[in-house]
Amino acid sequence: MKVTFRCPPELQPILPQPLPSRRALPDWLRAMPSEAFSDDLGFSLRTVKQCPPFVDAMSAGFVMPLACDLQVESGRFAWDWPVPPPGATGPYTRAPISCHFPEQATGSPLHDPEALVVKFNSFWTIALPAGWSLLCLHPVNRADLPFTTLTGLVDCDGFSDSFVHFPAVWRDPDFTGVLPKGTPVAQCLPVPRQPLDLDCAALDEAAAAAFAQVQGALAAEPGVYRKHYRAQTDTAEPLAEEPGA
Repeated sequence: MKVTFRCPPELQPILPQPLPSRRALPDWLRAMPSEAFSDDLGFSLRTVKQCPPFVDAMSAGFVMPLACDLQVESGRFAWDWPVPPPGATGPYTRAPISCHFPEQATGSPLHDPEALVVKFNSFWTIALPAGWSLLCLHPVNRADLPFTTLTGLVDCDGFSDSFVHFPAVWRDPDFTGVLPKGTPVAQCLPVPRQPLDLDCAALDEAAAAAFAQVQGALAAEPGVYRKHYRAQTDTAEPLAEEPGA
């Protein structure tokens, strides 16, 4: 699928580009061990690094990067970003981050008058083919980030001539330091915009036999899903060690 990104010409030299998620996997995933000893069980267990669904979810779609370094201290944000004046595209926000007000979440479980709700401003338009929408969510399995991006669905086959921004709850009020330029602030997955036809039933005889065969194979050896069922696409990013099952 072709996804088209466009930015104001004056920003192109300084903006980090969106990346396929497989190229933005965190260092901790590559560095973590493939096995870890369990004190409770008395032997080693495979870690999530060996779980293809875990890794593939982190590798799916693309990520939108933070526009520049953010200095954070005691809930205050600062940046030094030499943004040129807007050109022929006309005016737009030149701040990499802005805020929402807690009252905007009144009545929802997200409402917390003490929480800081920021908005990571993007400077890229995003265009998808007809019939496709863009699911924007927090980078998958990235609990290490000091914020949680809110989930939203944008019809980017039509809304493709303006920016898509990413609101987030700032979860770590004690965070002090630099949130680096290029940090993934959202992971985006194109999804087809079509109704679902849900078919629920008990396993028939043939399906039950197939189920028993797969269950037996999973119990007999590691790596069955990876070897026989995982789709061979370029979304799978090789790690230091190939995940096992």
